[in-house]
Amino acid sequence: MLFSDVIGQQEVKGHLVEMVQHNRLSHALLFLGKEGSGALPLALAFAQYISSLPQQKGHSAEASLFGEATPPPALPSTPDEADSWTSQQSSFSKGQQMVHPDIHYAYPVITKKAGTPPLSTDYITEWREFVQQYPYGNVYDWLQFINAENKQGNITAAECNDIIRKLNLKSFESGYKVLVLWMPEYLGKEGNKLLKLIEEPPADTLFILVAESESAILSTILSRCQLVKVPALNPADVAAALQRRNGTPADAAQRIAGLSEGNYREALHLLQHADEDFSALLRDWLNATVKYQPQAQLKCIDDLARMGRENGKQFLRFFQHLLELALRLKVLEEAGMGHHLQGLPQNELDFAQRLNKICTVEQQGEISRELDDAAYYIERNANAKMLFHALTIKLFYIIRNNAVVEI
Repeated sequence: MLFSDVIGQQEVKGHLVEMVQHNRLSHALLFLGKEGSGALPLALAFAQYISSLPQQKGHSAEASLFGEATPPPALPSTPDEADSWTSQQSSFSKGQQMVHPDIHYAYPVITKKAGTPPLSTDYITEWREFVQQYPYGNVYDWLQFINAENKQGNITAAECNDIIRKLNLKSFESGYKVLVLWMPEYLGKEGNKLLKLIEEPPADTLFILVAESESAILSTILSRCQLVKVPALNPADVAAALQRRNGTPADAAQRIAGLSEGNYREALHLLQHADEDFSALLRDWLNATVKYQPQAQLKCIDDLARMGRENGKQFLRFFQHLLELALRLKVLEEAGMGHHLQGLPQNELDFAQRLNKICTVEQQGEISRELDDAAYYIERNANAKMLFHALTIKLFYIIRNNAVVEI
């Protein structure tokens, strides 16, 4: 994978290339980015770039990529130059196919053969296919891809031992050995087995950990890593990627990018459901809720429960989007800058205006928190009918008036 294959993140790409150029690279990096930010493809592109670098022959005995001596001459200074450098190497095709002998991978897995410990190498074929098809996927997507069903993936002590074994081998083709460890949150206490290796690695060895939650990583490992923060994607980059990669029309791409909140995985899910109009169902549900019409409420709850998990999440996200739009509309109109919202879908603006009529900013904040909680529980397979029933009751007590949302 090349840097050009990674959506946006120009500042992070530039920072990584400069760290190598100026010899400021740690032995262990932690790429920390929320779901859909591109932390994994960014780490894979960086791993391939590192593996394309020559060994630093001709320098002092202590010469290394990691800061002890003068860096090799004429290294790339920009991501584009790094891509050009990488693509000219004889091992380029191996890196692209993820079969480079000096780039190793570790990720959460389940037992493949009864009586044997779960190892990443058991799933290397599936891993290559997954990364090619879903580079912005999350761990849930991965576990479904390997048919884990309800089993919990882990990075076990046996995996740690295998990592230690592989990284103590000599490099085959590259000047450097690289380990990309995805989701270190799935390392239990057995992850402490890696501490000595991370702290005193073999020469020219690089650890790249890719995580979503800093707090879920063992503190002993976290303290030994150089942090590389990967921010949420810029909506403009998401929209451009949807147009370029999926042929999405510009107006739809911009709308989906705004809803995705910098999460390209979420943008792809929204794209799958782009033809669905949640406005009518949301209007009916709110009207039945605020006017307290029990029979109409039950019908809406049944409709919501039948949507399924992914559609249910998209529906809640659409509601969140309208609440955010309502707040922006209120602030900009009070400042006499309502024209800044021109170009947004008129039906969404109309809905947002009516939300401002029935809810104060404080009420909208309370509703938003309830929607966040509901989305969290839907993701974890909560009973949809019970969840939307409870949410309906909560919304009624938050709003508590007879306003009607007419679209």
